Amino acid sequence: MFAKDQNQLETIIGGNTKLEGSISTKGTIKVDGRINGSVETDWIILGEKSYLKGNITATGVVVAGYVEGDITAKELVEIKRSGQVRGDISTSKLVVIEGGFVDGQVSMQKEGSKVVELKDKARESSSQ
Repeated sequence: MFAKDQNQLETIIGGNTKLEGSISTKGTIKVDGRINGSVETDWIILGEKSYLKGNITATGVVVAGYVEGDITAKELVEIKRSGQVRGDISTSKLVVIEGGFVDGQVSMQKEGSKVVELKDKARESSSQ
């Protein structure tokens, strides 16, 4: 789940914590409390009792709590059995465990996909 350089928790937001405002940080955030604001980080893990109202931009997102906002993840979004997302999701990999809930649009891109334009040899030779 974690890349080699992001394998430890950098920030923990405890169950009794209510945070108002946006967060932008490197590393991994574990949330058990409430956040009212957007989050930009490498990885975010939302515990079962967590509540986040705001958008998430990250490499990976694991949701076991409640998110009201859009999620943009470069690599992975995983919604656990107790997880709920009310918002749009954009990612290359999506995992929804049975019981997980999504109310929004899902947009998936192939990981590392590139647009390649092929030249038509017939058109190329007729124009010369």
